[in-house]
Amino acid sequence: MTNATPGWYPDTETPGRLRWWDGRQWTNDFTPLPPAPTVTTAPPPAAPGEARPWFSRVPMWGRVVAGIVLLVALWLLAPFVAMVALVVLVTGIVSLARNTPTWLRFRSRSSAAIWTVAAVVAFAVAGGITGATSPKNASSVAQAVPAATASSTPSPTPTASATPFADDQAALAAFAGQPGTVADASATTDKTALSVLDTLAVKGRAPKTGYDRAQFGQRWLDVDRNGCDTRNDILGRDLTDAVRSGTCRVTGGTLADPYTGRSIAFVRGQGTSELVQIDHVVALSDAWQKGAQQLTADQRASFANDPLNLLAVDGAANAQKSDGDAATWLPAQKSYRCTYVAAQIAVKATYGLWVTEAERDAMKRVLEACPDQLVPTSPFAAPAPAPVVEPEPVVAPVVAPEPAPAQPQPAPAEPAPPAQDAYYANCDAVRAAGKAPLYRDQPGYRSKLDRDGDGVACE
Repeated sequence: MTNATPGWYPDTETPGRLRWWDGRQWTNDFTPLPPAPTVTTAPPPAAPGEARPWFSRVPMWGRVVAGIVLLVALWLLAPFVAMVALVVLVTGIVSLARNTPTWLRFRSRSSAAIWTVAAVVAFAVAGGITGATSPKNASSVAQAVPAATASSTPSPTPTASATPFADDQAALAAFAGQPGTVADASATTDKTALSVLDTLAVKGRAPKTGYDRAQFGQRWLDVDRNGCDTRNDILGRDLTDAVRSGTCRVTGGTLADPYTGRSIAFVRGQGTSELVQIDHVVALSDAWQKGAQQLTADQRASFANDPLNLLAVDGAANAQKSDGDAATWLPAQKSYRCTYVAAQIAVKATYGLWVTEAERDAMKRVLEACPDQLVPTSPFAAPAPAPVVEPEPVVAPVVAPEPAPAQPQPAPAEPAPPAQDAYYANCDAVRAAGKAPLYRDQPGYRSKLDRDGDGVACE
């Protein structure tokens, strides 16, 4: 019956126990004592759905263990929990904004709001755990690497480094080989980029198998043997108002970055040296995949330290370029693209490298705006051979022959007096008489004897 007054009544599920009826429904309040007054009208039996929740029957120690397990799982699976929470968060926001069911099938807007808030909390907690653990792991790895390096046997040569500041700190490394290229200076001298591009082979990109920075020699060697490493040479060349400590060491200056057009102040030091980096115009990895595998060790070291292939640039732009070629990356400053592509073409022609079809097409598109762009020449290239001068042919003087002595001319025979009535039946008769040939107006001449009518008979 639903009209029973609030009070304690016998629990229909557990004999010997009383349960509180609030006038509308059974509550979860129980008592083993029977202090409630006896009533004649009993409330309706408790519905199966109103049974006590399962978690309320879990003892306290079980709840503590479950909480610890949940925290450990959240700690270990923090990235995964953060990802799931982010998905639920986005879905809840969409459901609340559109007021339409989503794939999670929230029962109502209130349930969607509850799940969304829970997702925000879970994402914040999981993200905080991930952020707290990641720096610790990174620092432990960073500490382990120097420890291993310090315990190794010291090498007499400086260790290669990928950071500009470490390059600034590295000792000068001498170059034991001889700088050299594949082509001499005639491959690029006074030639346009378009004409040199047409001489490059077009092939597919070879595998990167076997590539390592060490294949191109020690970083920043003194290849030109001027007593300064290549990095300081290029900084001194490309920076304006360069400040030096000693003969070689560049400690400051200003870079007009050709890639971005920005003006960058260079100050040597940790955290500042990397703002200005030395870029290989043709990246070493790209060169390895386009013919550098066939170069000698000295040629590869020359390639990595050739001023033709080096440029001081903005560190961020250099990182963005990575090892891309002209088909995948070009400077943001469009006015420099012709110069940049011409330098790449010059480097590849000088060191016998090829281009891919996409790379060649990209270069031609850039050079359409500057068809007369000339290519630079490497200082490491051998001088162009002197042109072979063909000797002029020696013409022998023409010597006029001595004139032959004049032969005495025979005295002309006196003509015989003309016969008055000469008649010859034919040319045989004329010849028999010794009168051949007969000329017109001579005795015995007849047109019948002069068959060709040239005035001479019996020729």
